[in-house]
Amino acid sequence: MAKLLVARRVPPAVAARACAEHDATVTEVDLDAEAAIAEMARIGAEALFTGPRLRLTAAHVARLPASLRVIANATAGVDHMDVAAARARGISVTNAPDVLTECTADLAFLHILAACRRVREYARIMEDGWRKPTGMPDNLGLRASGRTLGIVGMGRIGRAVAQRARGFGMRVLYHNRTRLDAALEDGAAYLPTLHALLGAADIVSLHLPGGQGTLMGAAEFAAMRPGSVFVNTARGSLVDEAALLAALHSGHLFAAGLDVFQDEPAYNLALRDHPRIFLTPHVASATEETRDAMGFCALDNIAAVLAGHPAPNPA
Repeated sequence: MAKLLVARRVPPAVAARACAEHDATVTEVDLDAEAAIAEMARIGAEALFTGPRLRLTAAHVARLPASLRVIANATAGVDHMDVAAARARGISVTNAPDVLTECTADLAFLHILAACRRVREYARIMEDGWRKPTGMPDNLGLRASGRTLGIVGMGRIGRAVAQRARGFGMRVLYHNRTRLDAALEDGAAYLPTLHALLGAADIVSLHLPGGQGTLMGAAEFAAMRPGSVFVNTARGSLVDEAALLAALHSGHLFAAGLDVFQDEPAYNLALRDHPRIFLTPHVASATEETRDAMGFCALDNIAAVLAGHPAPNPA
């Protein structure tokens, strides 16, 4: 059986399958790069099961054991590692691009609704005991149904969010590096520039990979419609959080929903302190079904590479 290091905590079903199929060392904590390299060297690992918390630079990759043949990421993104450096050493790098789609789209739409309807403020009122009657002009949110949703990044997740938006009678706009075929657009309107989309949408939702620098800064938030809503369930590195806070404090933006942050888990607490920001702790894929599927996808990729076959999901 092949030597496998599972360098992050995984659900029981994933750990059980890893041990059944491989001579697996399954960690009880999330390993950093130094600890993982040392453990791989100790056991002569042929495969590494990992994720975004284990950041592998080119310098780290240069120190990986010669026995290693595949690095399987149980997430869609691979911006936490130097993929080119690994490939240059003949190590296959894989990801799990499909299994997160539906749950991430669900959470993105939860953020859209929660930000529009001031859910965080309503929850605080109830937690504080309520007691004060609510009148017609009090605590008013925005009706999400019928509004214009702008999707930045119309990949699998972006298209799944668009599908949900249609159920709410939303007009869907999107910006992408390239325009999609009409069948994939499914009625969504393409806008060739980001700023054109920002100025045309009532709600803007990001669905892009990380590793491309800051996308949303002061100029981009200023380009959004007054009273609009911003949602990010993609990557925290895409957003200048100080610029987002400024846009909210000025009243230019109505609200925001964030599942991802520039610094995790030690995120900027000024975001917590703004009542119109709905926050979740990077949990878009956090359902039993999806986390199991992510792990199984990584194990499928490992099995294929170790058997001498192409990886089903090369990064």
